[in-house]
This record gives sequence, structure tokens and C-alpha cells, in this order.
Amino acid sequence: MTTPQTGYGDSTRCVRAGVGPAVPGEPFLPGPVMAAPYHLSPDEGSEPHFYARASNPGWEGLEAALAELEGDGTPGTQATVTGAGMAAITVLLRAVLRSGDVLVLPSDGYYQVRAYAAERLASWGVVVREVPTPRMADELDGARLVLAETPSNPGLDVVDLRAVAAAAHATGALLAVDNTTATPLGQLPLGLGADVVVASGTKALSGHSDLLMGYVATADPELHAAVGRERLLSGSVLGPFETWLAHRSLGSAALRIDRQCATAAALVEALDGHPGVHGLRWPGLSSDPSHAVAAAQMRRFGGVLRFELASAEAVHAFVAASSLVSAATSFGGLHTTADRRARWGDAVPPGFVRLSCGIEDTADVVRDVLAALG
Repeated sequence: MTTPQTGYGDSTRCVRAGVGPAVPGEPFLPGPVMAAPYHLSPDEGSEPHFYARASNPGWEGLEAALAELEGDGTPGTQATVTGAGMAAITVLLRAVLRSGDVLVLPSDGYYQVRAYAAERLASWGVVVREVPTPRMADELDGARLVLAETPSNPGLDVVDLRAVAAAAHATGALLAVDNTTATPLGQLPLGLGADVVVASGTKALSGHSDLLMGYVATADPELHAAVGRERLLSGSVLGPFETWLAHRSLGSAALRIDRQCATAAALVEALDGHPGVHGLRWPGLSSDPSHAVAAAQMRRFGGVLRFELASAEAVHAFVAASSLVSAATSFGGLHTTADRRARWGDAVPPGFVRLSCGIEDTADVVRDVLAALG
């Protein structure tokens, strides 16, 4: 459907990703196809589409775009879209794991993935092993699947993907990487040795806080087919309108993410050493424990940073005093948001804040945050 864009910058690639050849009189990007069944042919099996849970024309364009972005430099990459980031992860886990298999998860990663593994996979006979992100490469014996999340959510630790890939493959395991926080504009796990990428496109990639979407990307054709089969059987599909919204949003992704990264860098500089702020972390901060590894594998350090205030009440007072920071979970959208992660059950201090930079003017955000902190 589309020719991969090589040799271009990220904004050009985002605008062109998954867009087919020009057809006079047709729009640049086709609109959503709202259908459940499609007309069938007497030549049975010749139809490109027959039922929307199995396929949708909009998926083809979006999946081609995501495959281009995640697979930059990795030939044969294919993508499968799902109805949410959690759906992408659970579809992959069910496609790969069987009773008796060992799954290695980050103990400091997204809490609902750990909950799914404990409440569902473990009861089906999968052995779940939780390992802190910095030690991910050290405890992989017997693993069938290793799921790394880097930078981790919400702690923003970074793992050396080349090292984890080598360790996983040495034990016969597959390496999956949750690339939600970094996005393919921040890092390319497949090019660093990962077998498969999962991500929530709900966040920075679609970036408008108006849809739920996830995807799985891999250059392994058998794994791609298994993921597609699990999506079909489980019904973990993306609706046609959300598909169109996500593809429409990709065109501005590099512009948005560049602004978010620039604001994060400026905020970190302003907050470093602030008397009311502790535990400041961002992979781009030169003094961050993960900076050396991040600099070796990331092209952008992302628009999310974390810090700690004195208490939960201090977090609420900070948001109330701000004119530009809204209290909200999720991240990567147009608006700058703060999420007190302890409220969701993460093992973090009560005053732990995950701050997601929006696309407001950088100077305005920095000035507002400093004023709100007092």
C-alpha cells in the first residue's frame, strides 16, 4: 500500500507513513470505513474484507504506518493494531505463553500488566517472575518471554536493551519491549535486538487524548500471524473511527514530541536543586542514573519526568496553584498533566508525581510550574 520513506526526517516520515500512492480526486488519507459485514463474492475467499473483526481497510494504512515507524531499519516489520495498549500486551501474552512457561516482568512497570499476570496468567499455569528494570538482564533463566518496559512507568528507569536481548536469546526466550513511553521516535527496540514491540498508541503517538489504541510490531512472520489470530479470536479490535483518528494524528507526532521533549528538558533544568522537589528523574538529565544507557539507545528522551513532593496534600496544592497543569492519568497528550501515582497502587511515595509535558509554550510551562511550587 505504501512505499517506506527512507532518508527523510521524522516529521516527513510521520506525515507520509502508511499513505498510499496519489489518486486524483481522492483525499490524502481515506476516511474511516464504517462496516461490520462486507459484500461477499461467489468466488469464495477472494474478498479482501468480509467481516470487521477480521479486517478493516483503515487498519491496513495505520498498521503500515506503525510498521514503518517501529521497523525503521528492520526489514519485514509488520504491525497489528488493537483496541487499547493493554489489549496489545494481553494479546501478545496469550499468543506466546502456555502453561508451564516462565514470564519475566518488570516489578516497577505498569501496574495493570503485573495485575493481569498475577490474576490471569498465573492461574492458567504460567510462572510469573518480577524483576526490577535495572536488573532485567540478570534473572532470565528458563524464561519463555521477557517483557521489558523502558523507560519504565512511572519510575523512568532505563534498561540496556542490547544486553537484555542478548541475555534473553541466550536462554531461548523472546524479548518484548513496551515502547509506550519512548515511542518509535524515541527508540527502536527491534533495531536493538528485541523480537517484538508493544505499545499504547493512546499516549504520545496519537497525542490528542481522544482515543484508545494499542499495537504489536514484529519482523517475525510466525509471531505476527499468532498475534493476528489471537486478536481475531479475542475480539481485541480497534474501531474504524479510532483507526482513522490515530492515523490522522501521526502526521504531527514528531512536532508534538519534540515540543514535549524540549519542555521536559527545560523543566528538569529548572527543578534540579529546587528545595521542594526530590527524586527528580528524566533519562535526558546528565546526572540521572540511567542517562548513559538512555543516551546510547534513545534518540529522544521523552516528555515525561517524575519527582516527589512532601505529601499527597502537597501534590494537590501544586495542581490547584497551577494554571497550566491538570490532574489526570495517562500521558503524552497536548496538555501538561500531573498524576499522583500512589493513588493507583504503585509502590511509590505519596507525593510521587509523574508529570507529562504538553505542547504549550515551554517558557509558559516552566514559569507556571515554578510559581505553583512556590
